[in-house]
Amino acid sequence: MDEALSLLRQEEWRVIDQSALGVHFSALQSFGMDDALCASVGTGLAPATARSWVHHHTIVLGIQDSRLPHLEEGLEFLESKGYQYIVRNSGGLAVVLDEGVLNLSLILPEKEKGIDINRGYDTMWLLVKEMFADFQKEIEAKEIYGSYCPGSYDLSIGGKKFAGISQRRLRSGVAVQIYLCVNGSGSERAQLLKEFYSISKKQVQTKFQYPKIKPDVMASLSELLGVDLTIQDVMLRFLKVLKQYSANFYAGQLTEAEIPLFDSYYNRVIERNEKMLGLIER
Repeated sequence: MDEALSLLRQEEWRVIDQSALGVHFSALQSFGMDDALCASVGTGLAPATARSWVHHHTIVLGIQDSRLPHLEEGLEFLESKGYQYIVRNSGGLAVVLDEGVLNLSLILPEKEKGIDINRGYDTMWLLVKEMFADFQKEIEAKEIYGSYCPGSYDLSIGGKKFAGISQRRLRSGVAVQIYLCVNGSGSERAQLLKEFYSISKKQVQTKFQYPKIKPDVMASLSELLGVDLTIQDVMLRFLKVLKQYSANFYAGQLTEAEIPLFDSYYNRVIERNEKMLGLIER
């Protein structure tokens, strides 16, 4: 974990908190934002940056999800449940975002040696373990079979997944991204995606193996820790831990140099979604 710890130690940590922007903050904007930050941090325009964000009633699909044989029916089902949807530009499969899910991104410069992919994952795992160390619960990083968007760095307590990590690499910058199910029902979120896959795939045999979701293997942190956590509670924990790793820790926004970068990458995200789904409007 020493290498992961060294990534948390930065001369500067800028924090961009977008966790309270509400229903009008689109997930398309979020992914454009992380791409812009990867470019600015990776090329030395900006220091290491942490970003927090919350999206309401949004399903973030993976690239493979966009190839489901009956995708249009699945998307209609999501709309009937009050969800919007996008296709993300980092790895993984579909995840549920709502007002009880906090997303965190650590945007880091690769510098001369580069950042091994597992090192990026370990850094986020270490951060989350420190955020909840006072509960004295073991947080494991391993694949939880039956979860949505399964991967080797699913974070779980007692075999129940509450978070998933992905990475995005661009222009010598790395964005390590995590969703944390803070409150609400983890199994209800999983049930929604179980129905989505059932409708979108039906009985068609596909080359890609889509997850066979078992809702009872997923839970929120509030359910697992036995306390009523809010997004604000977890944000405070996040900021407190991150602050320990930098002498210069401050809240910020995009700089003048980063704003045109965001506009450019945001437009690319929109165009990519229109191409892949053909159903998302600007």
